[in-house]
Amino acid sequence: MMDDPFGFESAGSGDDLEWLETYVVFFESAARPTLTQVESAIGEAGHRLRMERLKANDDGQFKSVLVQAAEDNAAIDIRYEEGDAVSDRAMALAKQLREELEGEQLAQLLRSDAWLEVMHFQRVAATDEWADEPEEDFMGPGGLDPATLITVVEALARLTGGLPIDPEAGEVLI
Repeated sequence: MMDDPFGFESAGSGDDLEWLETYVVFFESAARPTLTQVESAIGEAGHRLRMERLKANDDGQFKSVLVQAAEDNAAIDIRYEEGDAVSDRAMALAKQLREELEGEQLAQLLRSDAWLEVMHFQRVAATDEWADEPEEDFMGPGGLDPATLITVVEALARLTGGLPIDPEAGEVLI
């Protein structure tokens, strides 16, 4: 768990954030979207999502955004990255997933030199009252609907023409 860098408004003080999962949308850097395009895609994906800390480079291309689902005590941090580290990770995943990927998906992954990293966080209570509770109960009430998270990832994949992957599970999401 970590301190709350996102400034959730919905929960009381003393709560922490717990990272739950990270999805990655791989694509070619030439398809990097603008901040306006990302705002539109996320807005269409979930009407109850609130975007904050929107950042773009000097050309208006997307850098990062914090998406809050206050009702769900959850946040999605989305960041753009490109370069050798992304290409290396894409190559490693291509080797790992070569049996599962269709030919065009494999080629697309091998061409990728950029990604949108989509990190999902959940607010959890940092009180001693839950110390003896089973882990599934520790999350407390609420939680970001998985369909909402997948909808955001799919919207970003459509926007960039990218390939959404759950790197932990080694699975393509669509």
